[in-house]
Amino acid sequence: MEPTETPTSRLPAFIREAVAEDLKNGRYTYVRTRLPPEPNGYLHIGHVKAFLIDYFTAKEFGGELYLRFDDTNPSKEGTEYVEAIEDDASWLGIKWAKVTFASDYFDLLYDWAVRLVKMGLAYVDDQTQEEMSASRGTLPKGTKWSETESALKPGTDSPYRNRPVEESLDLLERMKNGEFAEGSRVLRAKIDMANPNILLRDPVMYRIMHVHHHRTGDKWHIYPMYDWSHGQNDSMEGVTHSLCSNEYIIHRPLYEWFLQKLEAFPSRQIEFSRLNLTYAMMSKRKVRKLVETGIVSGWDDPRLTTLRGLRRRGVPAEAIIDFVTGTGETKNDSWVEMAQFDAIIRDTLNKIALRRMAVLKPLKLVIDNYPDDLVEEMDAVNNPEDPSAGTRKVPFSRVVYIEQDDFREVPPPKYFRLFPGNEVRLRYAYLVRCTSVVKDEAGNVVEVHATYDPATKGGDAPDGRKVKSTIHWVSAQHAIKAEVRLYDRLFTVENPDVGDDLQSIINPASLEVVTDAFVEPALDNVKAGEKIQFERTGYFCTDLDSQPGKPVFNRTVGLRDTWAKINNQ
Repeated sequence: MEPTETPTSRLPAFIREAVAEDLKNGRYTYVRTRLPPEPNGYLHIGHVKAFLIDYFTAKEFGGELYLRFDDTNPSKEGTEYVEAIEDDASWLGIKWAKVTFASDYFDLLYDWAVRLVKMGLAYVDDQTQEEMSASRGTLPKGTKWSETESALKPGTDSPYRNRPVEESLDLLERMKNGEFAEGSRVLRAKIDMANPNILLRDPVMYRIMHVHHHRTGDKWHIYPMYDWSHGQNDSMEGVTHSLCSNEYIIHRPLYEWFLQKLEAFPSRQIEFSRLNLTYAMMSKRKVRKLVETGIVSGWDDPRLTTLRGLRRRGVPAEAIIDFVTGTGETKNDSWVEMAQFDAIIRDTLNKIALRRMAVLKPLKLVIDNYPDDLVEEMDAVNNPEDPSAGTRKVPFSRVVYIEQDDFREVPPPKYFRLFPGNEVRLRYAYLVRCTSVVKDEAGNVVEVHATYDPATKGGDAPDGRKVKSTIHWVSAQHAIKAEVRLYDRLFTVENPDVGDDLQSIINPASLEVVTDAFVEPALDNVKAGEKIQFERTGYFCTDLDSQPGKPVFNRTVGLRDTWAKINNQ
């Protein structure tokens, strides 16, 4: 079987070559991969790389993909997460042949554990967790995974390591039936307590948990550890290639040991570099803490890089895929700048987002020589990058709203927007010249007056004069009031996964809610999720909270990278 590689193939070359070689030498006659999420939280962007590699591997080799939930820790899992993961993966465009669960194989997995006990390769251990940790050995503080083999001293055997097989079988059955307290016993594989790889020092296979499972109910009182279940589940399902990130390299010898001893179908584990994104929290435990403490509004808070958060913020699936597959593959884990992700989001939205005018901080502009009762419809381009998007009509009247930042009574140097005596273009409409201002009692400008040139509708002045600035506007008579949520980076540090003091790294300016913005009539009753560019402002998405006549918009990304400017100050 040859890969269906194309010039736009998105599968890392070394994985493609490895799979192709496995097919060529007869190791496998087909390709089957699997997505292995744990249903204890929502997917984040860090999961996407693994999901896409699994998907593209199956797709390019004409194979199939299974979506298998690793539901082996019922204390933290639930159907809510299962449904969310399926929905998010489907939204990315990932297709699978079958949905399975680790719990589908609990009976067979238990039978295989019994086989290992009978073979003298597993035993029930009565030591406490602390005693087991001490006997296995402890890595010196600060030791890297790559240094574990040289840093560890040999471990010591458990006093129960040579427990008679029949006694271990009896205890294991009673553990399964719920006769013992949590933490009182475990089932361990009997491998090598002196092995330089700590994971091969008699790893735990089952622990006692008296917890209700969201699928199997109260049938089980023991649940498998990940290292015991996932490799055997791969084998049971005939998965050919178990594709995972580099932190599982140290787990591979254990993965292979179990399959070899059981003489099971030999699934193959292949590792790739992990995706690390600056200013993005990848720890599900910490994201859950943000949710539970109310620092964010939920798993779909647009400031999070969960897929739910990114979707609600308006990030297109194709932008996420382009970003993840475009970062390239390196031997070691590396960091990618958030600015690179933002740039890809901009490029994607630039091609598809409809242009609309919105004024976030309104200032009234009165055109004194424009007829009071006249309303004109100006032709406006929907997307200059897509001629097929056509044009729309935008109402124009004597009083319009402009952005406060587009006017200065005393302009700073190189300020070309509106100020007394200066002329600018109102986008799609006329040239206007500021003539006067109205101030409140505190001296703040609350209203700007101007005159317009009727000969400049939608084009240049007949006398050839030029202006240096074009500003956007919304007709006051036709404006739709809207709420605009200006989202920014949630964290002030590049790696928010370090440390546990979450409150200290939260960006206090990560959300600004504008409640008195005005948008053009075309934005009334827009559907949730619609992608829009507010001209001269940024890219936005209609939020789920929108109601008829009361639209709510989330900022997806600005038109340019403001953080680069901040960091260079």
